[in-house]
This record gives sequence, structure tokens and C-alpha cells, in this order.
Amino acid sequence: MHNFLLRWIKRLLMSLGALLLLATLLFIAGNLWVLATTAAYIEQEPQQCRPDEIGIVFGTSHWTRSGVRNPHFHARMRTAATLINKAQVQHLLLSGDNRTQAYNEPRAMWRELYRRGVAPEQLTMDFAGFSTYDTLARARDVFQLDQALLITQSWHLPRAVYIGRALGMDVTGCVADDQAIGVERGLKLREWAARVGTLGDLYIWGREPYFLGAPEPIALRRPGERQDPVELLEGRPVDLRMPTPDDRFTNP
Repeated sequence: MHNFLLRWIKRLLMSLGALLLLATLLFIAGNLWVLATTAAYIEQEPQQCRPDEIGIVFGTSHWTRSGVRNPHFHARMRTAATLINKAQVQHLLLSGDNRTQAYNEPRAMWRELYRRGVAPEQLTMDFAGFSTYDTLARARDVFQLDQALLITQSWHLPRAVYIGRALGMDVTGCVADDQAIGVERGLKLREWAARVGTLGDLYIWGREPYFLGAPEPIALRRPGERQDPVELLEGRPVDLRMPTPDDRFTNP
């Protein structure tokens, strides 16, 4: 009886070890696959990025959890404004989380880009970009985009580009470079897990966006075509006040 129990425990441990090894190999292979299949579609410098009619800017908080200004946010805004100013994109879709009235990523991006000289008629806000997948699915199905330039950090772009191309969109990525912050390592580790989760979302679980809604095709307009200098959405003017540290959240 004692020997049988030892053999059973040994087999159990060997099985668990084999499963752990298999999971580790799949985890690494999934990440390498996403990185390898998207590398050719990502450019490190704005001047090298493919010109496109629409650029999609992914939302993140203006502030970190520790209460300091988020360099990821400002890098995305800086890169997006540069692309507009150099006429590499004509319009920006600002997609982020607005799950509550107190937290509004698209509005914060709109205000920052407006301060950087981007015309209101070149900005469209998507308030239901709750995740990278939601942003791209809505870009295709709600905003009727089949091609776009994606603007975010280098560690985020492979997953974003992979999702977009898996959804049938002709997307490329433009890196919004910035200085590393204290949570950078944690974000990159989380991104490794998110890439594997994305493969499951796309090919196993058949994930759907949290919210779609009716189609709202983006109408490209030149600066100055609108009489009202404040972008309106559902009758609400955009608040141009500087975001405050109350917006402490990171949702890349």
C-alpha cells in the first residue's frame, strides 16, 4: 500500500511537471509567434511610419497610480500630434475607457491634442475602447475602418497589430517612444500574458466587444471646416480643463 501511494504521487508530480512544461512552451511560443508575425508592420520612428488616412490612438491614464504624470500618455499624444502635423495621417480616432463619468480617457486625449494644435475636426472619440481588442473591433465594425496606423508603445504594438490584422484590417504600427517608468517591467510582463490571451480570444473563445452599437463612419474633414471650435458628441462639449490626478488608472 505504501509503495502504491508513492508511485501514485510520483506519477501525479510527473504529470503536473509535464503540464507545466507544456504550458511554459506554449506561453513562449505564443509570444514569439505574435512578435515574429508583426515585426515587419511596426516602425520605430514617426517619419518612417506608413502614411494613412486614419491613426488610432490607444487610451491610457494621464496619471500613474503613484500620482505622477504618465509618460506613456504624453508619448502617444506627442507622436499622434507629430503625425498630424507632418500630414502622415489626416484624422485620429481616440479610443479609450469611459466606463464611469469620473474617468474619461478619450476626453483627456482630445484636450491634450487640442492643446498641441490638432484641429477638432481631425479628432474622433471612441468612449467604448475598454481594451485593445474592443478598440480594434469597434474601429472596424462601428467606425468602418479597414486600414489604419496604430499609435502606442513598442511593447503594446505587436499585440495591437496582430489583433487588427487577425480581424482583417490592413494595420501598421507607429511606436510612441518614451522614458521608462517604475511600472515598466510589470507592464511588459503583463503584456506577455496578454499576447497569449489574445490568441485564445481570437481562435478559441471567439471574444466579442463589450459594446458595439450602430455604424458611425468617420467623415474626413480639413482643418477649419467646422464653425464650432469645440468638438461635440451627443450634444456634449468637450471639457478643455487640464486632467487631474483623480484619473489614476492604466489601461493599455
